[in-house]
Amino acid sequence: MKELRYDAVVIGAGAAGMAAALEIESQGFSCAVIEREDHPGGILMQCIHNGFGLHEFNEELTGPEFAERFIERVIKSKIDVYLNTTVTKFALKNNCAPNHNSLFPASSAYKELVCVSPDGITVIESKAVLLAMGCRERNRGNVRIPGSRPAGVFTAGLAQRLVNIEGYIPGRDIVVIGSGDIGLIMARRMSWAGCNVKAVVEIMPYPAGLTRNIVQCLRDFNIPLYLSSQTTGIFGNDRVEGIEVTPLENGRLLPEKCFRIDCDTVLLSVGLIPENELSRAAGVELNTVTNGPLVDSGLMTNMEGVFACGNALHVHDLVDWVCEESRRAGRFACAWLRGQRPSLQISAKAGSHVRYVNPARIAPDRENIVYMRSMIVKSDAVLELRLDNRVIRSKKERHIQPSEMISFKLGPKDFEGFDINSGSVLEFSIN
Repeated sequence: MKELRYDAVVIGAGAAGMAAALEIESQGFSCAVIEREDHPGGILMQCIHNGFGLHEFNEELTGPEFAERFIERVIKSKIDVYLNTTVTKFALKNNCAPNHNSLFPASSAYKELVCVSPDGITVIESKAVLLAMGCRERNRGNVRIPGSRPAGVFTAGLAQRLVNIEGYIPGRDIVVIGSGDIGLIMARRMSWAGCNVKAVVEIMPYPAGLTRNIVQCLRDFNIPLYLSSQTTGIFGNDRVEGIEVTPLENGRLLPEKCFRIDCDTVLLSVGLIPENELSRAAGVELNTVTNGPLVDSGLMTNMEGVFACGNALHVHDLVDWVCEESRRAGRFACAWLRGQRPSLQISAKAGSHVRYVNPARIAPDRENIVYMRSMIVKSDAVLELRLDNRVIRSKKERHIQPSEMISFKLGPKDFEGFDINSGSVLEFSIN
């Protein structure tokens, strides 16, 4: 059994993990990245379409090209990357011997990570841990679509891997259930592969994916989009033969208007869930809305020295924002390793028409970037920020919808003239 020690360990070598690790290494701390796959890059490696990097690199890249920019920097750095390695658990380790070569004080507890790889078991001790495990797809069991259980039902991400990495076509007559971005992109990808994409079926009255993907992946290929429509059955014995779709009106099924779409393949694009089984087992408190960790203004969880970023924290719409947030997580981890702590943090909560707010706490004495998602589709909306029920700032948004994340910057100037204490509450609302 190997025993190793680092100032910081990042779990996950996708865009989030690499961005965070590079920030930590650039500030002089030893850092390791642990990745269960046999390559870094995460889900980006199967996203061969373009549209990545417009904010991060000011140019349009494919997923592998975007990942390669970070992989090259990691290879040139002093970061140790452990591939084919799975963290099975981590926990606080008290009273361990101080590391005299470390930049951080020896007084605080280390975290002990147990890792498994083809080479055996490795135990890594680290002062800081960054959770960057990404997210996973919801499947048929999560949405409880009734019917038989034939072959031919895939999550959209699995189908993407089969087509783009393995070289297999999962079927010929395709229906996509759910209008998430991966599903929309796969509708286009399957059309390019010569398949007949018959429809995209969405239970909500508005699309779940980005507007640009609705245009480029559906309208440009004349693929029908059925909104306010629920998939109420999957038919077939050995192989999918069709699905039943029932329209909704004011949330009520209209069985008299149901119809059938014949197909041999169903792709599910019904949402993503932050990957946090490891976090939960370690005692990290999770947000019941996002399924990601609850974090403070420094993106630190309820466990001292454990930080979260990227899609493991909350599902982002653009990988560019994943990288931006993860770099900040790396900077916050470095500040924490140096013993820096915010003098005051106040609670942030979601108000009317806001699904969630991240982070859950704000530091009034420094710049904060707050991410949130709307629960409504609206043009000319106003995002309003209240401190203890007093409006301190408002921001106009030309158009908002649940599929596009909203960011809000807050700094010390926003709190000038207000009496703030540890019991103060910030509330974000959309009007």
